[in-house]
Amino acid sequence: MVLALALYACFQLGSWAFHQLIGLLINILIAFFLALAVEPAVGRMAARGMRRGLATFLVFFAVLVAGVGFVVLLGSMLAGQIVEMVEDFPAYLDSVIRWVNSTFHTELSRVEVQDSLLRSDWLRRYVQNSASGVLDISAQVLGGLFKLLTIFLFSFYFAADGPRLRRTLCSVLPPARQAEVLRAWEIAVDKTGGYLYSRGLMALISGVAHFVLLEVLGVPYAPALAVWVGLVSQFIPTIGTYLAGALPMLIAFTVNPWYALWVLGFVVIYQQFENYMLQPKLTSRTVDIHPAVAFGSVVAGTALLGAVGALIAIPAVATLQAFLGAYVRRYDVTDDPRVHGHSRHGGRAVARMRRVLAARRGGRAGGGEA
Repeated sequence: MVLALALYACFQLGSWAFHQLIGLLINILIAFFLALAVEPAVGRMAARGMRRGLATFLVFFAVLVAGVGFVVLLGSMLAGQIVEMVEDFPAYLDSVIRWVNSTFHTELSRVEVQDSLLRSDWLRRYVQNSASGVLDISAQVLGGLFKLLTIFLFSFYFAADGPRLRRTLCSVLPPARQAEVLRAWEIAVDKTGGYLYSRGLMALISGVAHFVLLEVLGVPYAPALAVWVGLVSQFIPTIGTYLAGALPMLIAFTVNPWYALWVLGFVVIYQQFENYMLQPKLTSRTVDIHPAVAFGSVVAGTALLGAVGALIAIPAVATLQAFLGAYVRRYDVTDDPRVHGHSRHGGRAVARMRRVLAARRGGRAGGGEA
């Protein structure tokens, strides 16, 4: 009884500690995948004679500069365009009201719509909650910065001391297990880095394509909308393109309702082009998993770890798939019509029809010779 109570107490203590440290564990998991993503670049620089710590510092510095520059440029552009959007909002509202009145034969006016919005209860509650939540937002921002610093610190150590970490891990395993761990590590590095690089390239192509369309249509805020479409469409698989296309469609609708249909048609066509032509060529050597598996892994990762799980789900599943593929024994598939999507009876009927036609042709040929 004493042993059972001691085990139960240890279990409760471990469960409490796990729930208290779940945030730190998630940050370490993100840092580990970030270290796997930069491992190819660090490894190439270290192979050329550069110290691994210096190579890791240069790679992370380049990533930090690119990230800060992207955020600053996008933020300044969005700030200017948001100010312009607020200034032009009455004109957009007038155009929408004119279209609604001409289409549905109503008699709406901008003054009535504005008064109904300003006097609504939900707007008052939103303003009150926003005013009372300023301190909470500041605390969340500081907490986010601390988490970001923690992630970068751990990822730097994982990338800089990667060989030492692998040696430490392999030192407690037998030789056979050491080879499997090193193989899994190598696969994880290839899949994670390949996933990020391929997704970044496809995001660039998608952003440029949608930017050209929005510029041709004369839709405002085309650069910001193109960046939005490129990022959301690539890092949210399968449905990300349609989710990202909702915002450009809304902005295009304020210019001309037909432009929204043009944007929708382009989004659908580009999604097919990406799925069947662009993505297979870019991901054939990096992350090659079925779209249904990718979508299911993102849903499962979101359910388990939220946004973090959605980001690391695909490289984790691709790593697991590649690792299991090296140990699963495969056999030759039998030559059965059902393998090719035909029923057995349908195959027999086709074969019987072919034999009948061949016999008739033979009979005609024999009659002709006689």
